[in-house]
Amino acid sequence: MSTLIIVGAQWGDEGKGKVIDLLTPQVDMVVRYQGGANAGHTVVVGDEKVVLHLLPSGVLHEGCQCVIGNGVVIDPDVLITEMAGLQERGYLRDPLRVVVSDRAHVVFPYHRLIDQLREARKDATFIGTTGRGIGPTYEDKVARRGIRMGDLIQPDVLRKLLETILPQKNQEIVSLGGKPLVFAELFAQATIWGEKISHHVKDASLLVEQSIRNKKQVLFEGAQGTALDVDQGTYPYVTSSNTVAGGACTGVGIGPTLIDDVWGVSKAYTTRVGEGPFPTEEKSSAGEHLRKQGHEFGSTTGRPRRCGWFDVPLVRHAARVNGLTGLVVTKLDVLTGLEDVKVCVKNDDQKVPVYETFPGWTEDITHARSLKDLPRNARNYISALEEKCQVPIVLVSVGSERSQHIMVRKPFTS
Repeated sequence: MSTLIIVGAQWGDEGKGKVIDLLTPQVDMVVRYQGGANAGHTVVVGDEKVVLHLLPSGVLHEGCQCVIGNGVVIDPDVLITEMAGLQERGYLRDPLRVVVSDRAHVVFPYHRLIDQLREARKDATFIGTTGRGIGPTYEDKVARRGIRMGDLIQPDVLRKLLETILPQKNQEIVSLGGKPLVFAELFAQATIWGEKISHHVKDASLLVEQSIRNKKQVLFEGAQGTALDVDQGTYPYVTSSNTVAGGACTGVGIGPTLIDDVWGVSKAYTTRVGEGPFPTEEKSSAGEHLRKQGHEFGSTTGRPRRCGWFDVPLVRHAARVNGLTGLVVTKLDVLTGLEDVKVCVKNDDQKVPVYETFPGWTEDITHARSLKDLPRNARNYISALEEKCQVPIVLVSVGSERSQHIMVRKPFTS
């Protein structure tokens, strides 16, 4: 096997960044396939925390090529700032190993402004977005009026497109109570973006396909989670892209027959940011324990995450729509200290959860490196999740640091 998709199995924030970072030394290429700067993948190296919004989480490893696929919507300001910040911190010594698809769509200031103005109204359509312009950019993509990275690096093409699009956007901005953008300022800013990014813009689809054909190990990185998928999630409280494993094919430009394995990442409990249903949400002291011990605040927005118990129906749905071949359980250590740990095994129309209760544990598990190192109650909990989700558990994270994990099954093996 040479290809593996890592996808979120809940509402995002499951710890995909750590998993990608952990697996990257075994691969030649990491490919991000959807979402935008609304994602926040956190990687902890020693005492240092790195939060990535657009760059693939494998970027901290110098030997790995990092690709941003056509399914991603790219805010050039964020991308340029993120690359420069990593270089200042001693990472990304070879910036050209970052490749950006020429077909990826560009997030412009008018997208962000429209997003923020809409959310500020908080009417019946209020979703609780990050305000990063992601939804409006995908709207333009589907409406066939978007501007792509290949356009951004061609000033003449860019000018013609902006001359057509900006008046339409300014009309909407004014109707929402905002101040219109000035063409000359926007064009000048976009031209600078194009100059800075031009060396990274390539046919990413061809590059990835050739790497796979050449037997390279390729890791595909999803953003957000299955329950936020625009088709398979808790609509309308979802993101604007296909977060599921199938999105890797459309978001990169490769066929499904080239995918070997799909691992879903799930916390040992459940969290959610923003509006929408959350059957297992826990507002008691147990929920506060999860938020405090798990440092559950959005890496992109800083908003406190809603916390609750593990939801088996949610993860089984993820297993089905992604075709999961393995399940990664993160933040098992956060449950340490709870007298009882609950698991939702059934719910009535996503409203009334039915729980099974398991005895908790108090032992420090952050030093465990095999399942047998875990206390009995923790092992029993992991076994119960595996049995009820009907997906083999392949990796368990017991802390935020790279080394704090238990590898049950190595990737890229038959």
